[in-house]
Amino acid sequence: MKFIRENTQLFLIASLLLGLAPFSPEPHIWEKLKWIAGGGEGMKMMDWFDILMHGTPWILLTLSLLVKLKPEYKKGTKK
Repeated sequence: MKFIRENTQLFLIASLLLGLAPFSPEPHIWEKLKWIAGGGEGMKMMDWFDILMHGTPWILLTLSLLVKLKPEYKKGTKK
């Protein structure tokens, strides 16, 4: 968890650059998400791998932000 907590800026940059590339005519991840929302007809294994690769920075950014927002409890203390 330390790696995820300490690298929020890295995950933000990766999300904006890798997660949205290519930028035109629309971000690639957005195109794939619309395809899946429409039923995913005709998606091949490469398309699923592609969404995994473009979605990973977003997942890591979300986890990093959630870990940072979670209050830390030290062993032996009660709040």
